[in-house]
Amino acid sequence: MTRVIKIGGRPQNDPRLGDAISSGWNGGGDGGVVLVHGGGDEVTTLQAALGETSAFVDGRRVTSARDIDLVRMALSGSANKRLVALLVASGIDAVGLSGEDASLISASPIDVERLGRVGIPKTINVAFLRHLLSGGYLPVISPVSRDAGGTAGDALNVNGDDAAAAIAIAMGAAELLLVADVAGVLCDGRVIPELTTDEARQLLIGGTAAGGMRAKLQAGLRAIEGGVPCVRISDLSAISDRGRGTILRCIGELT
Repeated sequence: MTRVIKIGGRPQNDPRLGDAISSGWNGGGDGGVVLVHGGGDEVTTLQAALGETSAFVDGRRVTSARDIDLVRMALSGSANKRLVALLVASGIDAVGLSGEDASLISASPIDVERLGRVGIPKTINVAFLRHLLSGGYLPVISPVSRDAGGTAGDALNVNGDDAAAAIAIAMGAAELLLVADVAGVLCDGRVIPELTTDEARQLLIGGTAAGGMRAKLQAGLRAIEGGVPCVRISDLSAISDRGRGTILRCIGELT
């Protein structure tokens, strides 16, 4: 069965990344691996170099019409190609894409007034992904997506966790792994090993999960509700250690 792995911006700078992905990749056999990446720090750095500031709402970057080309440059450009180069050097047949390629991810705006050109995935080009996987390739996807309701060439900045969840649902993935720079969802400095969906919602309601972790839990809940049997949140070591991190499952499935 297919695994969907989302790599956050900071873990992309870990020198162990190539070996970690290589250990979890099987050349397209048994469903293969789809990799989605973030790169928010690169967007922030690029904005700062141009004298602009970054703003976030519930872990999602506010993106103006002017910002979207910067997001394309940072995510679909430098972050994507650097990650592909690293994986190819590790012996992986990686191919870099964005959600705009072949309408891989079509999205709709979430809240234009509050977030600007930020979207939520609506459709995934599953046939395109299966074509790549059947050929033994590992798709490496920037979450910048096509605006399904916009004019030709319009794009939306989609949170990488949201993109990964949508792909996992559409592909019928066996697992969605959200790789962060922490070992899992933390409570008093300790990893919570398992969360029911109700417990995860309480963390969101109570404000315990904030910023990037809030976006991860929201995406994880959508994946579970969409039929993905297992969602994990953890660090890079969780790619090969399938028991590591915080496991999110539906009520009644905890063992």
